[in-house]
Amino acid sequence: MTTKILIIAGDAAESLEVLYPYQRLREEGYEVHIAAPSRKKLRLVVHDFEDGFDTYTEKPGYTWPADLAFSEVDPADYAALVIPGGRAPEYLRNNPDVKRITAHFFGGDKPVAQVCHGPLISAATGSLAGRRTAAYPALEPDIAAAGAVYEDGEAVVDGVLVSARAWPDHPGWMRAFVEVLRSKAPLG
Repeated sequence: MTTKILIIAGDAAESLEVLYPYQRLREEGYEVHIAAPSRKKLRLVVHDFEDGFDTYTEKPGYTWPADLAFSEVDPADYAALVIPGGRAPEYLRNNPDVKRITAHFFGGDKPVAQVCHGPLISAATGSLAGRRTAAYPALEPDIAAAGAVYEDGEAVVDGVLVSARAWPDHPGWMRAFVEVLRSKAPLG
């Protein structure tokens, strides 16, 4: 039986933050599923940093099919969770099934990787209290409000939680997450 990893996504999730972990974890040998509000072709976005802009810009990105709907997810079937950023976490954090799924992983001390705006989801479940996490720097006040300590780093490891600021941190973020997976969710 192959060890499974779940990625939570929705429209306006950051393309690189969905597809890089999806491909990297499959390369490692894990079976990876993407869950979304419904089984549909997701419309991902590209966030970029351009001279003259005070914040990131957003452009249409790739489309990618969701494997299953949140309502179909039995989190007990998965060894780990990945929470990408983009704008999707702003509305996904209010979804009762997303809260149920996320709380299962944190409550079971299962590996979780979150990046960019992804911590908005774990914060909405109360799962960040007492933890250290990276996030997109503009989320520092949200992290503090969730009872966590914001760390400005490319791969912040707090137990089985591995976090990063945004897609430029992918090499360090996924390297650290794979190390956690090898010890806590070995391939099987």
